[in-house]
Amino acid sequence: MVKETKLYDLLGVSPNCNDAELKKGYRKAALKYHPDKPTGDTEKFKEISEAFEILNDPNKREVYDKYGLEAARGNGPAGFGGQAGAGGGFSGFGGGGHAFSQEDAFNIFSQFFGNSAGGASPFGFSSGGDEFGFGGGFPGGASFHSTSTGMPGGFSGMPGASGMHSHSHAQQEEKVVQVNLPVSLEDLYAGKRKSFKITRKGPSGIPEKKQIDIQLRPGWKAGTKITYKNEGDYNPSTGGRQTLQFIIQEKMHDFLKRDGNDLTYTLPLSFKESLLGFSKTVHTIDGRQIFISKTQPVQPSEESRYPGQGMPLSKNPSERGDLIVKYKIDYPITLSEQQKLAIAGNF
Repeated sequence: MVKETKLYDLLGVSPNCNDAELKKGYRKAALKYHPDKPTGDTEKFKEISEAFEILNDPNKREVYDKYGLEAARGNGPAGFGGQAGAGGGFSGFGGGGHAFSQEDAFNIFSQFFGNSAGGASPFGFSSGGDEFGFGGGFPGGASFHSTSTGMPGGFSGMPGASGMHSHSHAQQEEKVVQVNLPVSLEDLYAGKRKSFKITRKGPSGIPEKKQIDIQLRPGWKAGTKITYKNEGDYNPSTGGRQTLQFIIQEKMHDFLKRDGNDLTYTLPLSFKESLLGFSKTVHTIDGRQIFISKTQPVQPSEESRYPGQGMPLSKNPSERGDLIVKYKIDYPITLSEQQKLAIAGNF
């Protein structure tokens, strides 16, 4: 008897499901609610991914079945496995208390479909119709260097790159090397072209230079894969070159946060401004400015929506999501007696 069935319900499986049924449930739900699909739902996609992440781990699944979701997240009381870990969680279950993020959801999706589909994107993403491939010589010293503004310089020495792993392509007997590619929201908005110079091994084993160009499409989201075949180190065992696959990751923005195709701008207000009004300017993703003026009190939950000022839709870049302005009010923590009297007198 399980404590709760919420995670099983999200994947459309029963609590006594086996691994194959669990993966089938995740595949169906993830493809349905992926933000790039017409039926997409960003929050639902995140919940489904967390459900699979927990239930696919035998230890976490056992904790969930006995103690519930918060315990499986590492936030429950001690009681399983003997001792609680740091932060009140369970020792041996990921450190306890990690907040599952949208990036985690996209990483699980990428790894699942990469492993189950031979590295191919389930939505057919490619670079201009030309698929590519990087060879198994990365451990031998392949390196990346950014030649475009705004790209990270941390691709040198691929074996240490964050998020990189490889798996076998069963049909073509070639390896696919996956690399997380951080990209700014501005570049994903505009659809910039990125270029990298790489050093790869040739048929004779001698290093050779090669430039890789990536044309971003406006509106691409985190988790989008761009796959290149026959562009990496030469593999003597197959007589060809291996495959390189970039996985888009969104860089954290200074003042904007993405939610699907919408962008959220959090506008800080003083307590005085929230009561008496204000005039401020908000910057949009395309460099324009929106003037916002209020003469009446602003509620903490209030928000202003500006249609068509968000990110482009990847399948129809002429359409855009919305810009949502939320307000963060700096309420005072303490009040002096004078301030209390002044407020009491005004009210």
